[in-house]
Amino acid sequence: MGILDKAKEIGGKVNESIATFSSDEVIANTVIKAVGKQEKINEILKNKGSNYRVADIELGMGIPPTVTFGLRRVKENIDSSDSFYAVEDVPSETEKLDNK
Repeated sequence: MGILDKAKEIGGKVNESIATFSSDEVIANTVIKAVGKQEKINEILKNKGSNYRVADIELGMGIPPTVTFGLRRVKENIDSSDSFYAVEDVPSETEKLDNK
């Protein structure tokens, strides 16, 4: 097998991998897993008293596929003594759907 034949074979495998990564089923499963991870992380952040929540998810369907989480600061209510901050939670996607 010559070098050009080997390059064609590798190119074919790359094309096949890209088609597999971009299938609707794989994308849907990735979204479900990423949102589940987001909600778990947000619960941990809430329990630790953090003023931040994972608010954005970006999926990159390349080789390798990537999932990027974006953080946002949640709204704060400051009492008149300025001695503490009460964090107002952002509802999860599940809570948003339940309220509709």
